Amino acid sequence: MSTLNRSTRRRLQNLHQVSSVWEGDRRSLPVGENLEAFSSMPDQGECVIWVDGVQGVVRAMDVVTTEAGPEAMVRTLLQAMEHPSGPAQPARPQKIVVRDRELQFFLRGVLQQMDIAIDYSPALPLIDEIFRGLQDATSTQQPQLPSQYAQQLEEKAEQIWQDAPWDLLAEQHVLALELNRWDLQTLYISVLVEYGILFYRSLDSLKLFRQRMLMDCSEEQLEEAFLGQDCLFVTFENADGSWEEVSMSVQPSFGNLHPLEGIRSYLYEEEATAILVALEALHHFFQQHKALLSGKFPTLSSNYQIEVPQTEQSVPVKIKTMPELADELLAMAVLAGVEPAEELDFLLEEPLLRDDLVPKNSFLSLGFMPWEIVSYLRTGAQHYQPGNVTPAGEGLPIVLIQTSRPKAKTLITDIKQAGGLEAICFNPGEDPEDGERYDLGILQTKDAELHLFGEFNEVDPVHLEARKKWDQRCNQTQGWCGLIIAKGVTGASRGKPKFEDMLALFEVRSRSAEDLDLGTLQLTPQIE
Repeated sequence: MSTLNRSTRRRLQNLHQVSSVWEGDRRSLPVGENLEAFSSMPDQGECVIWVDGVQGVVRAMDVVTTEAGPEAMVRTLLQAMEHPSGPAQPARPQKIVVRDRELQFFLRGVLQQMDIAIDYSPALPLIDEIFRGLQDATSTQQPQLPSQYAQQLEEKAEQIWQDAPWDLLAEQHVLALELNRWDLQTLYISVLVEYGILFYRSLDSLKLFRQRMLMDCSEEQLEEAFLGQDCLFVTFENADGSWEEVSMSVQPSFGNLHPLEGIRSYLYEEEATAILVALEALHHFFQQHKALLSGKFPTLSSNYQIEVPQTEQSVPVKIKTMPELADELLAMAVLAGVEPAEELDFLLEEPLLRDDLVPKNSFLSLGFMPWEIVSYLRTGAQHYQPGNVTPAGEGLPIVLIQTSRPKAKTLITDIKQAGGLEAICFNPGEDPEDGERYDLGILQTKDAELHLFGEFNEVDPVHLEARKKWDQRCNQTQGWCGLIIAKGVTGASRGKPKFEDMLALFEVRSRSAEDLDLGTLQLTPQIE
């Protein structure tokens, strides 16, 4: 049976424990006459829900496939504890009640040492009432998207998902999109780190919300601030309940927030048209300026002619960055005593070990490529960086990075812009908090930058065997190795790319930890 790792247990144990009883269950999705209201849900799915039985609020809800195991209940429970929906605050319950005996025993095993009682009850009145309401709503609920725009909106949202703007922009990095159509003048675009985009109708609304969120507010005030926003939005959710892997089940959700309307989880026709045009313009902007946006937030401005769906017309759209506003929002946070949240990363003082080169959720592996295929790649790959390699042993030791086709092309371009690839390295690292030790895979580009491509557990037997063979093969080739960049991460060729999937081969030197002379790198917070 799966168990929580030590760091997760510590995180949960540090949460405030409330004297509440939470109900948890998973049920088949409601079926009604108007299924368009649930068009983003899988055809054969179940809804996982956790509610606070004392406060009468839903803390977390997710949709999973019927094949998902009891781990799906745990994933949603952790979300209910650490990232509850609505105005609820992070907390750990005193008791949990479920109506499935097997699930009760499963949770007891997973949540041991959490000081949470796990009880059984044949009936869960609050959840029963919630699902009766969902069943009643299916026949009357407004479709999320106008039928004539639904497919196009989902396609444009998929493009934005592939662009991954949350990897390029921080929340203070606002873009201005001049539309001047459909009663919308300029939309102020803010990217959510948790996968989404907000289109504010006014700059005042954006600033006011930021100010309110920086104040020491009660739960009621936070909810009022959230509902007081004036914006359209697109967010992304994963029906599998996990962001560990790239998943084809990622679905976009569209809606509207307004101080007088509250939250509305559907778009009317003019709103759908405006969002379609805005998403298309954003896609062009991210494609054009990705390399520049990966660094500091620069001054950029671009104009596009975007076709209006369902018509033969096009409209001019202008997008520009707002660096001065970014500085103002950052200063606002600093004055409030809030430091910008950044992901934890391995850092070096000089040079800096970066993690913004290799796309997230890439498939990584260590292995070798037979010399015959290496010969084919030297002439057949879209990009080839030659080395002075004398064939020896069974093949060229290689690191494989497999991602989507657009991200693979961007990765190749970024390496070329850095002057090419200099070396592939491995160096020890550790997390001082829990004592975990890692073998860090590093790409050194010719501009002397070091880029993290993988964190491998030092005691993982699979990685230990792969590293042992890597070192043996590198000895045979006199220190020469290669990097292969391939597409097809979500298809049948995941982990086993075909020849046509391999877009680039870089032949470079292998460098050891002694060559780098960096010592053991420690996991520390990265502050902007």
